[in-house]
Amino acid sequence: MALHKDLPPLLALRAFEAVARHLSFIKAANELSVTQSALSHQVHKLEQHLGKPLFIRRTRAIDLTTEGQHYYNEIRPALDAIAAATRTQKAVPATTVLRVGLLASFATLWLAPRLAGFLKRYPHIQVELLPAIQLANVAAAEVDLAIRYGKGDWPDVHATRLMDEAISPVCSPAFKANQLHNGPLLMATSHRPFEWTDWSAHYQVDLANHPRVMLHDYNIVAEAAVAGQGIAMGRHRLIERKLQEGSLVEAYDWPPYRSDIGYWLIAPHGPISEAAQCFSEWLKEACADA
Repeated sequence: MALHKDLPPLLALRAFEAVARHLSFIKAANELSVTQSALSHQVHKLEQHLGKPLFIRRTRAIDLTTEGQHYYNEIRPALDAIAAATRTQKAVPATTVLRVGLLASFATLWLAPRLAGFLKRYPHIQVELLPAIQLANVAAAEVDLAIRYGKGDWPDVHATRLMDEAISPVCSPAFKANQLHNGPLLMATSHRPFEWTDWSAHYQVDLANHPRVMLHDYNIVAEAAVAGQGIAMGRHRLIERKLQEGSLVEAYDWPPYRSDIGYWLIAPHGPISEAAQCFSEWLKEACADA
């Protein structure tokens, strides 16, 4: 008799192994990226193939039957051996370095906490973040891609809007209580003051009596505001944690303002590398979920 005639459906076997290992349909479904219904169907299919139940199903838990435990103990070494043999034969992609230019504030406060998701999906792509105040020359291949904050009006590049930004003046609670009137405006030298210009025009606020303090990067602007040094224009996607913990508060009672200011993916005109394409698609997904 041919060996393959005795083999159960392999998808059903994989489903059984995951459920038996976790003793949970929920955890097994998450691991295999399938629905619980689909997983339950595959396990039932294996039980029909064997002609016996493999699990004892209770209201809030499951256990293996005696036959199920024996079957799991028998097949697990074989599945491990198949996995090991597959890893040995599988070609390992060469490591590719992807250079991404961006502002240090976006790298620190938004991208870095999410980057593990990209590296998990594409372990062969090594992402090199290159923080810089000025937009790197994407067209001349100084970087493969760039992420910038603004209105998308950069020349000689292809700019794709990733997500918008809500802005509003913020400061420390103590500064709001004691020094808000005519307090200094904290600004990043990495940008023209279009945030303050757009916000003040929208709410018709005269800022002429407020002195300006120019700081190197938005990270410094945010920390200076926390330290009570003045009023910063809050970029809510970057300062969300500071607002939640109360180290920064809204300086005024108006709601945050949304304009055409946002975050943009900058690429050269024409085709891009496979690594750049992978990063672009992942970044768009991450921004859509934010």
